[in-house]
Amino acid sequence: MTATTPEAAASYRPLTHRETMWIVLGVLVPVLMASLDQSMVASALPTIGREFGDTRNLSWIVAANLLTTTAATPLYGKFSDIKGRQITLVIGIGIFMIGAVASALAPNMLSLILARALQGIGSAGLVSMAMTVLGDVAAPKQRARYYTYFSLVYTSAGAMGPALGGFYSEYLHWTAVFWTGVPLGIVAMLFATTLLHKLPRHEKPHKLDILGALLIIAASSTFMFILNAGGKTWPWLSPQIVGIAVLSFVLWIAFFARLAKAPEPLIPIALLRNPIVRTSTIANACGWSAIIGLNIYLPLYLQAVLGMSPTASGLFLMVVMVTVNSSALGGAWVAARVEHYKLYPTITLLICIAAMSWMAYRVDSMSVWEFEIALAIAGLGFGPVAPVTTVATQNAVKLHELGTATAIMSFSRSLFASMLITALGAIILHTVAGVNGGQVTTTDLAGNREAAISAFRWLFWMTTGCFVITLMAFLKMEERPLLNSNEGRMG
Repeated sequence: MTATTPEAAASYRPLTHRETMWIVLGVLVPVLMASLDQSMVASALPTIGREFGDTRNLSWIVAANLLTTTAATPLYGKFSDIKGRQITLVIGIGIFMIGAVASALAPNMLSLILARALQGIGSAGLVSMAMTVLGDVAAPKQRARYYTYFSLVYTSAGAMGPALGGFYSEYLHWTAVFWTGVPLGIVAMLFATTLLHKLPRHEKPHKLDILGALLIIAASSTFMFILNAGGKTWPWLSPQIVGIAVLSFVLWIAFFARLAKAPEPLIPIALLRNPIVRTSTIANACGWSAIIGLNIYLPLYLQAVLGMSPTASGLFLMVVMVTVNSSALGGAWVAARVEHYKLYPTITLLICIAAMSWMAYRVDSMSVWEFEIALAIAGLGFGPVAPVTTVATQNAVKLHELGTATAIMSFSRSLFASMLITALGAIILHTVAGVNGGQVTTTDLAGNREAAISAFRWLFWMTTGCFVITLMAFLKMEERPLLNSNEGRMG
């Protein structure tokens, strides 16, 4: 059955700015929760490792969360297109809170890793649903004014998270990192249940493809497990990794076969064939993967090659997210006011590629301030691409497909980022001598500066290549006029 529900048809009407702002407020707290969770946990890892007497498995606290978040994202998108955004967001918040409590009460490392995996299932529905709701309440042409609030909350939380996590670990207890999610979750739940009641309803009475959902969760989970365990827990060519790789390959084949045969697949084939969805997703995923990879590995470069302290390197890296998000606001503003909205991001992306190429060329002789300026230019250059690709995707699909399309972009971004992070980590592991237990430390890097320079030159060139792929996909993306209204998009 493909007809729009009577409730959805009856509920559609243009929202006033005041009504839209209340709905946006209702989803900003989940965005805050997700951003804080990601950034606080990293600062607490050393303390957690000391308390449990287990530093070897610390990376799995982050990896398990990322694994389940990535795997569950497409399921949230499809479920929200069937059952509605409000109930989907409430489910995500509820699972996130349960996972937070379980993490805080974990008696050992294994329990904490499993609790973080559960929390990741909840996290998958927070930011992706918030961006989907933004697509519901504002037509593509008017979306820039509300994108500002999302960007400010996400950036501020990301900047505060590391300091807050460090403060909790040093002066309170590391479990406070997870307990923070409980009061925030209660507020988010209250907002979601009270402020979203006027949210337009665009869902259709479809059936959820349970088999397809199970297959993509299993396929992506095993693939992510390989990326995180390969070369660390087991060697890349070990029987364990090879066996899981074969299993993952079979599961992916089964998933795509299911997409082709299912009456109502989890991800509609039409969306995958839509050239705007395809090219904008590639551009968004590759570009964000490069930014995330830089954010993870640049502290090592700043400390080992440029000789900065950990605190100073952290402060210097804030420029990445500040410039990316501030320029993203500019890109959204331009897209809302000009007909040819691809021109400005194309120019800035070319500048981004030039800045990254300069960093790769000058990796062994950059001054601290030269590095900071080049990094700021790279961030400013990529920023406008992020909102334009998101809006272009949402502009190209029917409203009842909005959740699925947005989830595809989020899923692809997480998957691409994991692949790039693994590849960059492998480069550093295999280039720098003196690595113990598969962990690269600043001491290892500083002890072999020439090897470190070689490793980071490769890192900068690889991230430059990601931005080149972003540019190619962005240029190929059709510049379809942005709609002034959501009316007529029910489909």
